[in-house]
Amino acid sequence: MVKILDVLIVDDDLKLRVLLKKYLIEQSFDVTDVSNTKEAEVLMQSHRFDVMILDMMMPGENGLDFCKRLRLSTSAIPIIMLSARGEDIDKIIGLEMGVDDYLSKPFNPRELVARIKAILRRPQIDQSSQAQETYQVGSFKFDLIKRHLISASQELVALTTTEYDLMKAFVENKNIPLTRDKIMRILHAKEYDIFDRSIDVLVSRLRKIIEQDVSKPQLIKTVWGVGYVYVDDELNI
Repeated sequence: MVKILDVLIVDDDLKLRVLLKKYLIEQSFDVTDVSNTKEAEVLMQSHRFDVMILDMMMPGENGLDFCKRLRLSTSAIPIIMLSARGEDIDKIIGLEMGVDDYLSKPFNPRELVARIKAILRRPQIDQSSQAQETYQVGSFKFDLIKRHLISASQELVALTTTEYDLMKAFVENKNIPLTRDKIMRILHAKEYDIFDRSIDVLVSRLRKIIEQDVSKPQLIKTVWGVGYVYVDDELNI
């Protein structure tokens, strides 16, 4: 039985919410819409949504601040940010706050559906197989099944969809330099708008989580002119 995906739309534009909700329901999504972050937060306390469509600029708490607050609370719900502004700096700020994807208004609803599906495309791991399910990443354990990091003190660190996919790509290609283009293909980024600078931001986010000193990264290292490489403690690059 195919699971119906639950989408939460948070936008103060009633007309846009009505149109998006109608279209997404026609595409077999279950959709809830609210006009502000307070209403969204109340709903999220009692219901688990699969993805959030979040407007950047709203009266009261804006989308970026809400996203930052969610990530600090370890919520890993995939977030697609909507904004009438399409400048790269806005996208970079959004990525730094923990946004998974960014869509500039106006947009085609079909593109939104494509981005939702791309974000939620998660490789299915056969738990009965011999595939490795956990990796040691510095002082953390990376659990591919539960999709989070576990610190040495047994604290759980939630990962966004993009952070998880990137971390998985690194550990499964240990000691192999990955170009930005290769990383974008792994993240299915060619299916939507992503750029080289956003890869740098995503790497920076992971470094802030797993590195002891982000100014001197020992796990995710830059390979100048190529991209990035994940190394273990025994390899010196």
